[in-house]
Amino acid sequence: MHHQNPGRNTYGTSHIALKERGQLKAGETLLVHGAAGGVGLAAVEIGKKMGARVIATAGGKEKVEIALRHGADHGIDYSSEDFKDKVKALTGGKGADVIYDPVGGDVFDASLRCIAWNGRLLVIGFAGGRIPQIPANILLMKNIATVGVHWAAYRQNDLPALRASFEELFRWYLEGAFRPWISERRPLAELPEALAAIAARKTTGKVVIAVK
Repeated sequence: MHHQNPGRNTYGTSHIALKERGQLKAGETLLVHGAAGGVGLAAVEIGKKMGARVIATAGGKEKVEIALRHGADHGIDYSSEDFKDKVKALTGGKGADVIYDPVGGDVFDASLRCIAWNGRLLVIGFAGGRIPQIPANILLMKNIATVGVHWAAYRQNDLPALRASFEELFRWYLEGAFRPWISERRPLAELPEALAAIAARKTTGKVVIAVK
């Protein structure tokens, strides 16, 4: 499972990514890939709370609709249209200031072609299967940063930042900023099937396993 970001907490990961690592500012454009998944939906909601304009991408019309219902300003079905051209069109040719990428592979490669000057591309995970290689010349010419986000490592390396992150998240939750999406509830006996569905990217939001 080296293709995944271990120990990932959906809202915790997205908050640390956007606030701590991506330095997302109000008024900036945030592009969220895999926006109907657990971390993607959290990133959409947190991005909106931080005052960003959110463009969400997902595979399939139904998944795009879920992201739009959770606050995305624009939705792109990357299974049927070229998201990089659509992002450029939506931003007047500028591109996205911050890109949240839990997919990797071809999605990461195309993101480098629709990121704004001085943009930040956040590496969350590799659900698409392929770990991409980064052409250093693009980093130089576009003055951009690719930034890794390993939420679990904060427990050993920066506990105060993790504590501050959760304090803000709980405050925002109590304000009604978030609507966590649970797409399925399954009995414990169906855990293998549920994990297989998650691995195959067939689920949206979170899947809950009932232990009783």
